Amino acid sequence: MSQRVVRASKFRHVFGKALKADQCYDDIRISQMTWDSNFCTVNPKFVAMIVDASGGGAFIVLPLTKTGRIDMSYPNVCGHTGPVLDIEWCPHNDNIIASGSEDCSVMIWEIPDSGLVSSLTTPLVKLEGHSKRVGILSWHPTAHNVLMSAGCDNVVILWNVARGEAVVRMETQHTDVIYSACWNRDGTQILTSCKDKKIRVLDPRKATVISEKDKPHEGSRPVRAIYVNDGKILTTGFSRMSERQVALWDPSNFSEALTLQELDTSSGVLLPFFDPDTGVVYLCGKGDSSIRYFEVTDEAPYVHYLSMYSSKESQKGMGYMPKRGLEVNKCEIARFYKLHERKCEPIVMTVPRKSDLFQEDLFPDTIGPEPSVEADDWFNGKDGQPILISLKDGYVASKPKEFKVIKSLMATTVSTSSNSGSDSGVQALQAEVKELKATIEELTKRVSELESKN
Repeated sequence: MSQRVVRASKFRHVFGKALKADQCYDDIRISQMTWDSNFCTVNPKFVAMIVDASGGGAFIVLPLTKTGRIDMSYPNVCGHTGPVLDIEWCPHNDNIIASGSEDCSVMIWEIPDSGLVSSLTTPLVKLEGHSKRVGILSWHPTAHNVLMSAGCDNVVILWNVARGEAVVRMETQHTDVIYSACWNRDGTQILTSCKDKKIRVLDPRKATVISEKDKPHEGSRPVRAIYVNDGKILTTGFSRMSERQVALWDPSNFSEALTLQELDTSSGVLLPFFDPDTGVVYLCGKGDSSIRYFEVTDEAPYVHYLSMYSSKESQKGMGYMPKRGLEVNKCEIARFYKLHERKCEPIVMTVPRKSDLFQEDLFPDTIGPEPSVEADDWFNGKDGQPILISLKDGYVASKPKEFKVIKSLMATTVSTSSNSGSDSGVQALQAEVKELKATIEELTKRVSELESKN
């Protein structure tokens, strides 16, 4: 009698657990927009969420420790004139965040370490180059201050944020709305999925199509595509019968999928999150109340179902914490920030282990916050591999690269920046300060004279 062998995997027993109510972020009016982005972005310092706002677009930024009920009067970031569609933290500076909006602009913001004390309306820089709404943002993984934006004008733009200028414009590669756009591990390629039912691998600096696949999924609903390990591509989409599917592709041979699995018949777009350190991919459906997770390996069928985290309430969006923000001593391999109608709930994914010691097999060296190449060098053809860090003693935040130089660059290159402090403005302020000092000295003298008389 043949005995069925269960595939050995250290992630077979990964389980998800929502944190208690006092560790959630309550009373936040999450945006009602129907756009298929994550609506939430998170790093080891802050969680940011797109919120409903009258007369423009806004998002809220909270320090991770500010849990519980959030007051209605809590300050927002509200510089856009149209609804915000996507937000993304810079991977190389935990205080810098980018936002894309229906007002066709991209804005870069700096959040102070202690969080906002008043609403932020003036960005560090405003990037203008799209003619329709901007729905996708993605920072370069290794190059400092390189940002990709994709809009409903079917254009992908690569920005040098330090100079506030569009360096590469890809205008003819896509014939319809772009559904997703992401970088590979070292930022030498871009992967996009489009409404014209094609996924494309692009050379970002030459603005050329390296390869493309027509109809990775037969259905007409949106397709998402991300890079996984060894340069393979994982896509989520729909069959002709509107069943949700997940597929794995080898870009060197797009003729046939390595695997294609049908999941269910829900209508929500599946948002994929991949962890390159463990090879686990998490699929979060918008409007679903569950998170499925799979292990991607080199053995057929390549994408192996592990388990599913289920809850009662559906998710309106999802934030994914970078590896350096996790509690490694608790064997936490992923943390999600699930958006409800009026709150944000952290969900922790844990591998059950008895030992409290650091588990080297679960936490290999991971991508750190240090960039390996500057923007100008990268645009001139220099590549940089990710700089890895060990999590053995926990992640200790080092001082990020300062934004001072960049601010002064923006002042000279970006006419839209309102705080472009020219020399004459500085001199006028200095003169005012001198006058105030003189007035204070005079008043102090008069006070001391009156005191001596009395």
